[in-house]
Amino acid sequence: MRSLVAFAGLLSSMAVANPHLDAIRKARGDDVKKLLADAGLPSPVDVVYLRSFKEEKVVELWAGKKGTALVLVKTYPVCAASGELGPKRKEGDLQVPEGLYEISEFNPGSNFHLSMKVSYPNASDRQRSDARRPGGLIYMHGNCASIGCIAIEDGPIEEVYLITQDSKVRPVRLDIFPARMTSEWMTAHAESAHAALWKELEPAFRLFEEAKKPAAFSVGAGGAYRVKEPKRP
Repeated sequence: MRSLVAFAGLLSSMAVANPHLDAIRKARGDDVKKLLADAGLPSPVDVVYLRSFKEEKVVELWAGKKGTALVLVKTYPVCAASGELGPKRKEGDLQVPEGLYEISEFNPGSNFHLSMKVSYPNASDRQRSDARRPGGLIYMHGNCASIGCIAIEDGPIEEVYLITQDSKVRPVRLDIFPARMTSEWMTAHAESAHAALWKELEPAFRLFEEAKKPAAFSVGAGGAYRVKEPKRP
């Protein structure tokens, strides 16, 4: 039984041949290697970390060696995203989620060129969102159209997809922030209905800015994010 489980796990982790993706790899492979080389990184990389900022409408791709400070490889404009600032809480609300997520699936056969699934609803969302219909099927993808997803253009999603899929460390972290959560931004939005959530997410933004490593976190009672602060000397 154990061998069957192990074999199933091996199959699920193997890349399945896909003509569409194979053609993209052939056309863009050298571009991706150069992009990483220009950032001083090998191909493939160990770690990929993605950050998306809703207000600024950008996605950042960071990468590097496990356990070291990551390097910004490239920033991509978001060409389509529905909703407004604030988290996703139910199916059909058109909101892009806000929180600390992972890439849970790679879809080379997407209707939106290529897509990577966001792990919404996560442990926090399952406690805070509509219990019966929280929504789902949230992706980062190409083709500039969005109903709760993060859309970047086809060329950019090719780079992000290839670098992320080929990275060695799993899971791949994806954090979605309302904005660059500076102290000035937090003060300006202190009276927002979403201020309590944003106070939970702010340490994840701040600690990465300081160390260039994604902050560890847990989810507590009621779905609260608990970002682990490093010990100060």
